[in-house]
Amino acid sequence: MAVQILTEDQRYKLDREPDRIFYSEPRFVQHLDESFRTRLTGFYKEHIPSGAVVLDLGSSWVSHLPEEIHYERVIGHGMNEAELAANTRLDSHYVQDMNLDPTIPLKDASVDACLAVAAWQYWTQPENVASEMLRVTRPNGTAIVAFSNRMFFTKAPQVWTDNDDTQHLDYVGTVLQANGWSDVRVFAEETKASGLMGLVGGKGDPFFAVVARKSIDS
Repeated sequence: MAVQILTEDQRYKLDREPDRIFYSEPRFVQHLDESFRTRLTGFYKEHIPSGAVVLDLGSSWVSHLPEEIHYERVIGHGMNEAELAANTRLDSHYVQDMNLDPTIPLKDASVDACLAVAAWQYWTQPENVASEMLRVTRPNGTAIVAFSNRMFFTKAPQVWTDNDDTQHLDYVGTVLQANGWSDVRVFAEETKASGLMGLVGGKGDPFFAVVARKSIDS
């Protein structure tokens, strides 16, 4: 049973229309800049071992995993079938609205790493998702929740829109820890803009991540 952290007010979103409508048309665009994506790929290389079974929650037409690393299997979840079908990194995928049904349709202890990039900020039942992530992850497996300072404002719940980046890190970590994850670590990094802007000190999208581990006793 998931440990609930948020109040009902914190789960409130300005756009109450079902998410399937908002995501009905594919968006073959990058939602985060090159600097963030480069750091994310490097971060995955540091934290996900070769040969792992990976679950990419909130995925789209790209997964940002390092191309040179072989994984046993990459499973993608998202909100648009066309986007997921175009993601060549995925071995399988499924479409599901986690705000209506946060259940992950995988067996217990079947994956090594659960990823969520720019996805957690839209979940209204994050505690239930965190609990499900723990269930499907093998002992000593990893959760990686990454995000920047961008969002679709009307689709994010109040707990995200009303808080800053530091509070977002604390919130994600608190939910994960409350729902059985251990060794919770937070990362907050600046990135360097690509091209000429970077040469003159320009900054890219900031990189934030929360990493947690499933203990061998869970």
